[in-house]
Amino acid sequence: MKIIDRLSPQHQALFWQVFRYGVTGLFITACQAAVYWTLAALAGWHPQLANGIGYVTAVVIGYVLHNAFTFRGHGAEGSHAARSVRFVAVSLVSYALNAFWVWIGVTLMRWPEWSPIPAMIFVTPAVVFGLNRQWVFK
Repeated sequence: MKIIDRLSPQHQALFWQVFRYGVTGLFITACQAAVYWTLAALAGWHPQLANGIGYVTAVVIGYVLHNAFTFRGHGAEGSHAARSVRFVAVSLVSYALNAFWVWIGVTLMRWPEWSPIPAMIFVTPAVVFGLNRQWVFK
């Protein structure tokens, strides 16, 4: 018997939702990185402008994919307009958290540039998943 089969139906649903969130998140991150790299490296745009456009692109792709795939069948409260506003608010929390990790690690502590990455990979997505699940796609 598989381990997942031992879980309650609610926990199984949560497990698969977290799995879909991870798969979707990897794809969204790849899209953001591709937009950033294309604009910064190939087009010669300022890196912060390229990063901002990559972020906006990721927010749009993320909303569509999380709505259709990650959180499908998880509640249906509110209109798409209200859900979109909540999604953008959560994405700004994500952006702010990652900026905070960079500030704490690199600026304040003077650690290497890679030091915020563990928090970006593990803490931010956990916070954002919870906000998306409990507030955006409730």
